[in-house]
Amino acid sequence: MNEGKAKTADELAILVRGQVTGDAQVLIECIASIDSAGPGAVAFVEDQKFMETLQGCAASALIVPEGSAERAHELADKVSAIIETSQPKLAFALIAGVLHPQKRRKPFIHPSAVIAENADIDLTVFIGPHVAIGEGCRIGAGTRIEAGVVIGDHVRVGCDSVLNPGVTLYDDVTIGDRVILHAGVVIGADGFGYVRDSDEQRGYHKFPQRGTVVIEDDVELGAHTCVDRAALGQTRIGRGTKLDNLVHVGHNCDIGERVVIAAQTGISGSVTIEDDVVIGGQVGFGDHIRVMSGAVIGSKAGVLPGKIVRPGVWWGIPIQPLDEYKRLNAHLARVPEMREEIKELKKQLGELQNKFRD
Repeated sequence: MNEGKAKTADELAILVRGQVTGDAQVLIECIASIDSAGPGAVAFVEDQKFMETLQGCAASALIVPEGSAERAHELADKVSAIIETSQPKLAFALIAGVLHPQKRRKPFIHPSAVIAENADIDLTVFIGPHVAIGEGCRIGAGTRIEAGVVIGDHVRVGCDSVLNPGVTLYDDVTIGDRVILHAGVVIGADGFGYVRDSDEQRGYHKFPQRGTVVIEDDVELGAHTCVDRAALGQTRIGRGTKLDNLVHVGHNCDIGERVVIAAQTGISGSVTIEDDVVIGGQVGFGDHIRVMSGAVIGSKAGVLPGKIVRPGVWWGIPIQPLDEYKRLNAHLARVPEMREEIKELKKQLGELQNKFRD
C-alpha cells in the first residue's frame, strides 16, 4: 500500500462524522491495533465492554463508541485525542483508506507483455511482466494488471480495477469499475455441465458452455475464487459484492448487490442470491436455489436443491431456522444420556415381563 499524507485528528473526525476531544491538531500517520499503537497512530475499540483494553495504550488518537470519550481519556491517559463515533469499526476502515491508500502504479507496459494489436488499452493502465491480452479487449483508465495475468479475447475491464498476479479472464467476460481480483482468480471457465448418453460406452457429453460472466462495479473476489461462465446467458455478480478466498460460483448463478460470502463456499449452477445476503464459510448450495434478501446462512450449512431460503438466520444440514437448529442441537447433546436411559428402561421392562410370566 502507498502511504497517504498525515491528517489531524480533527480532519479524521470530520471524515467519519465523529466528535473529537483532546488535541484536535495532533497528526495521525498510520493505523494500528490497540496493543501495538504508538505515537502517530490511531487505534479503535468497537464496543464499550472492551474499554478496559485501552489501559496503557500509547496511540496518538483513539476511535471509541459515542458516549465513552471520558472513560477512554481516564483509561488511556497517554492518548492525545479521542474520536467518538456511532460505528468505530467503520470509522477505522474509512480512516485506513485515507492514511494507507491502495497502491497506484504509473502507466507502464512491461516489455515481456503480449498484447493483441487491436486491443484498446487506456494510456493510464499499468501492465506487469508476462501478461497476455487477447484480441478485441478493452481496458479502462487507471486499471492495474499485475504479473502473469491472462486475458482472453473480447474481454472488457473497467476503470481503476486491480487484477493481481495470476488472474485468468476467459474470452468474452466483462469486469466493471473498481473491481479487485486477488491472485489466482479465474473468471469464465466452463461450467460443470454434462449430459449422460444412454449408450454407456459413450459416457457423458459436454453441454454447451456458450454464455458469459458479468462482474459489476466495486466487487472484490478473494484468491483462487472461480466464477464459471453461463451455459447460455450470463453468470452475474452484483455491484459491491465481496467473495472470500476459494469460493466457487457455478454457471448461470445470479448473485445480487452487497452480498458477502466467506471462504470455501460452493454454489451450484442456477442459484439466485438476492441483495444484501450474508453467507458463512464452507456453505454448500445445491442447484436452482433462491436465497431471498435479508437471509443470513451460517457456516458449514447445506442448502438442498430447489429450496427457497427466506429472510432470517439459517443454519445446519439441511438448513433450518436458527432457533430450530439450536433446539435440535440441544436434543442431540443428550443422545448419549438418553441411550443409557433407554437401556435401563429396557432392562426394567424385561424384568417386569419375566415377573408377570412367573
